[in-house]
Amino acid sequence: MDTHTPALPTYDDVAAAARRLDGVAHRTPVLRSSTADARVGAQLFFKCENLQRMGAFKFRGAYNALSQFSDAQRERGVLAFSSGNHAQAIALSARLLDMPAVIVMPEDAPAAKMAATREYGAQVVTYNRFTEDREAISRRLATERGMTLVPPFDHPHVIAGQGTVAKELFEEVPDLDYLFVCLGGGGLLSGCLLAAKALAPGCQVIGVEPQAGNDAQQSLRAGHIVRIETPRTIADGAQTPSLGELTFPIIQRDVADILTVTDEQLVDALRFFAERMKIVVEPTGALAFAGAQHGGAELHGKRVGIVISGGNVDLARYARFLGE
Repeated sequence: MDTHTPALPTYDDVAAAARRLDGVAHRTPVLRSSTADARVGAQLFFKCENLQRMGAFKFRGAYNALSQFSDAQRERGVLAFSSGNHAQAIALSARLLDMPAVIVMPEDAPAAKMAATREYGAQVVTYNRFTEDREAISRRLATERGMTLVPPFDHPHVIAGQGTVAKELFEEVPDLDYLFVCLGGGGLLSGCLLAAKALAPGCQVIGVEPQAGNDAQQSLRAGHIVRIETPRTIADGAQTPSLGELTFPIIQRDVADILTVTDEQLVDALRFFAERMKIVVEPTGALAFAGAQHGGAELHGKRVGIVISGGNVDLARYARFLGE
């Protein structure tokens, strides 16, 4: 990576990403649930990125980044580190764009995510997420192999691609009062903030992260990036120790608030999605809905967007969640 921090992406980058993704990414549906409305006392609009290609919003940012590679970069290929969804997104995007991919994944990543990453054609290198530094491993491998490193959230093209989630939602459902977005490293939230500022300036965007990993909430309160130990939470896509150098300033500038939810509240949300809406959602994907339900925001009578970020969950693990 460059030693200098690249310029922050803007809404123009989100709009350009939408053009690159047109006809490649799915324009995912927006679902309603009268039961969910009654639970929260608001009109909820669920943007279902669990129905995106490879099962999560991450495809948007990955494809947007890889599609801008030079011919030389494409020939050498891409390297990424991820607990699962970014891994699959990079692997699928690399396959579509005909370039090699190496993914550094934690050895305890959900089996379904690891299998899918390999099925998309990527080579997987594993590490221990609690004792080893994935970024150091990734930088070393990228240098050795001459590959381009694309991080999971702290990259301007990745952020811009993720922002197309909110762009589509605002185009389909204007006049939202609130938008709830899950939060790990902040790529999705910062991209959605760029879209909201341009398309729905009156909409308050709220990030939701696991209570066990509230580094972003701490960072917002402290006014600088706060790093924590890798949190232990069922929301594996949000087990990030800190926000990024690009995501934090966008979030600090534009977010209305950051809320947290417990693993128990996530399980309750997963069960609701399965029983009432007939959709499979992974724990990280349920953060936004759990935050709208339990985060204490005053939503009565409001129009509220909820981003369901993904549906890639190991089925044995999922069955345990639903049986709890």
